[in-house]
Amino acid sequence: MNKSPSPRHFLTISDLASDEILFLINRALKLKKRYKSDLPYRPCIGKVLGLLFEKPSTRTRVSFEAAMLQLGGNVTFLSSRDLQLSRGEPLKDTARVLSRYLNCLVVRTFGQEVVDELARWSDVPVINGLTDQYHPCQVLSDIMTVMEHKDEDIRALKIAWVGDGNNVAHSWIQGASRLGFVLALACPEGYEPNKEILNTAQAKSAAPITLMTDPKEAVKGADVINADVWASMGQEQEASKRREIFAPFQINEALLAKAKKDAIVLHCLPAHRGEEISEEVLEGPHSLVWDQAENKMHLHKAVLEWAMEL
Repeated sequence: MNKSPSPRHFLTISDLASDEILFLINRALKLKKRYKSDLPYRPCIGKVLGLLFEKPSTRTRVSFEAAMLQLGGNVTFLSSRDLQLSRGEPLKDTARVLSRYLNCLVVRTFGQEVVDELARWSDVPVINGLTDQYHPCQVLSDIMTVMEHKDEDIRALKIAWVGDGNNVAHSWIQGASRLGFVLALACPEGYEPNKEILNTAQAKSAAPITLMTDPKEAVKGADVINADVWASMGQEQEASKRREIFAPFQINEALLAKAKKDAIVLHCLPAHRGEEISEEVLEGPHSLVWDQAENKMHLHKAVLEWAMEL
């Protein structure tokens, strides 16, 4: 395959056109089927993936590592505290050096500007593994899970987000704008998504993207209900206050009853049972959280394959 003149970075869902999103998801579904059939596929032999993480991770780290190893490549984990970044080396210098060693770089950090700056100076693809503003790979694997379990065209579905207007919500908003499904977000006052992200997506979307404060209204007739923790990484000091404010936004049996009878429940994990989601719903028949978690690995394979143009 001919290489693009510049690296294929993946920093936000808005970086991709709708057909590219659908290509990645359908490719991930094919790679998952191949994995389940024990058919080896190793296009990354001789290639090295770097994981530059400033935040803790279970699923994102392990799923990217497993994805690259199953594709035949190698992985090196880079904690920012162990690099010269911790001593003030500029991001542009780090990016240019790592480009000489690696074939692709996944970054999990706080500010989106860190990922953007690394991508600006990198000669290899940079993939956003999470920032405070976006979590694009997570939401692509979530949409993959929806498409895997729902026979309808995704444009015919209503998807509800209940809880904090956080980085995952931002990526869901961008995904809805690109793919044209109905998205209803219920967030407490003062905890809404970024207005600019929301307004931009609403202006470009073919289907309604609505923001409200009533979780019952958001999940009414929904095909999919999304939950996430009420206090994200870096917000631990707000946890007690948030538990009080977000209490009416718990995904429980009563709220689930407002959705369609065959609605599915997603949670990107880790889950705080009894807070944003009840034990009964998380472990119940509507929950697809374990398939959702596995699908990160398969989606990451597709993203790595696409980014490195294999």
